[in-house]
Amino acid sequence: MGLETARRARTEGADVILTGRDAERLKQAAADVGARDTAAFDATDPAALSRFFDGLPPTIDHIMLTGGGPYYAPLAELDHARAVEDFNRHIWLPVSLAQHAVGRVRPGGTLLFIGGTGARRPSPGLALIGAATTGMPTLTANLAVELAPIRANLIAAGFVDTPLSATLLGDDLKRRREELRATLPIRRVVEPEDVAALAVHIMINTALTGATYDIDGGQQLLPGG
Repeated sequence: MGLETARRARTEGADVILTGRDAERLKQAAADVGARDTAAFDATDPAALSRFFDGLPPTIDHIMLTGGGPYYAPLAELDHARAVEDFNRHIWLPVSLAQHAVGRVRPGGTLLFIGGTGARRPSPGLALIGAATTGMPTLTANLAVELAPIRANLIAAGFVDTPLSATLLGDDLKRRREELRATLPIRRVVEPEDVAALAVHIMINTALTGATYDIDGGQQLLPGG
């Protein structure tokens, strides 16, 4: 989703900087979309994140954070270290980005977070990711008030046909695709390009702040969705 957003932003004339942990993958992605630069580091490392922002131009337009994969585990099997890491990625990292955005993101620019919809319904194994999923809209709304006139927005995605989805679902991926194509009101699965179109619109439309935008093809309208 981040790569497709970068690609679409480039078509709108934006200069983009790609970040991630894998320097080689970043290099390939940058060549693919024509990115201005890349930075390979662990964003949950406060020192590394500070160094990254120190190296940016004095004023930037937008920051977009795509989340890592969710950590699912029943309480009896919950690993504390992984739980802390997951909390850092989904809650503390957006807060850290907000702190760095002050004085750096231009007025009217936006912090844009990518979250999900899948853990809104209580279920065994979803306690941790469910707390992050339901907490992100409130965090985003509060950041929009505190950071104004910088904007803060959240995209909450359902199933999106990405490599991450393939990793999470494994051999069940094909069945899930077919199920969604048959049942979703849009009669197709949501693609990364759909998320990218929404993300760039949120960046461009300066009337949008403090809101959560669901993009799930109508999955939540279905029984048990």
